[in-house]
Amino acid sequence: MLRSYSHTRRVPVGGLPIDPITEDEVVDRVLAALERGRGGWIVTPNVDILRQVARNAPLRAQLSAADLVVADGAPLVWAARLAGRALPARVPGSDLIWSLSRGLAARNGSVFVLGGTPAEHGEPDGAQRAAARLAAECPGLQIAGAHCPPFGFDHNPRRLRSVCARVIQAQPQMVYVGIGFPRQEHLIASLREALPATWFLGCGAAVNFVAGDVQRARPALQKAGLEWLDRLAREPRRLARRYLREDAPFAAALLARSLHHRLTRRPAHRA
Repeated sequence: MLRSYSHTRRVPVGGLPIDPITEDEVVDRVLAALERGRGGWIVTPNVDILRQVARNAPLRAQLSAADLVVADGAPLVWAARLAGRALPARVPGSDLIWSLSRGLAARNGSVFVLGGTPAEHGEPDGAQRAAARLAAECPGLQIAGAHCPPFGFDHNPRRLRSVCARVIQAQPQMVYVGIGFPRQEHLIASLREALPATWFLGCGAAVNFVAGDVQRARPALQKAGLEWLDRLAREPRRLARRYLREDAPFAAALLARSLHHRLTRRPAHRA
């Protein structure tokens, strides 16, 4: 595991330990590990993921065991700072899929794209279109494979074995898994033992962003940590309950607890 030679101390946010590193440092660590023949797993929690793991101890333990855990959601960065614990910046999976691809491309590295939207009318599926775009914009990047599994495949043992076999046979250096949380994390857990020299990134909607099936928020909203508002405006029926009734109250409580922690903690005694 990368933790064996990592020199950062994780910052607890809402019960989940986060690595206080930047996007560039993530890429550097992944490339350094690959040179040593070591694989790993990157988790990019946002508020919704943090809310789910807060009430699911086994899932929280699973994510805590990842080699790198970086804050995708801006509220996680804000909460850490309110508590007096520094996270340098937000590290979205939607950015990492590009920066990791550029880093791999410089070394003729290979990726497998898993997820996206199904094919229609004989056209390439979302994973294939995302892979083609990554290859076009990151010269030198090798596409080991791309596949959009059928909906519910992970509940069918035969289909799950087929998807895993496809990825394992390709032997990629990096796998982008965009099938949603926590399904993508469970799939990664199934693949890691068979691919110990491969890195995995659970990237949710990032495959759809790269494929062009879903438009990402404007940079100003991204910088302000308000991408969720853009997604809510585009998909209100699907996302209103999650964002407004579940995630927003959880985020408010997280920030309040973090501020309370900072105000009530005892100051360190000086010698």
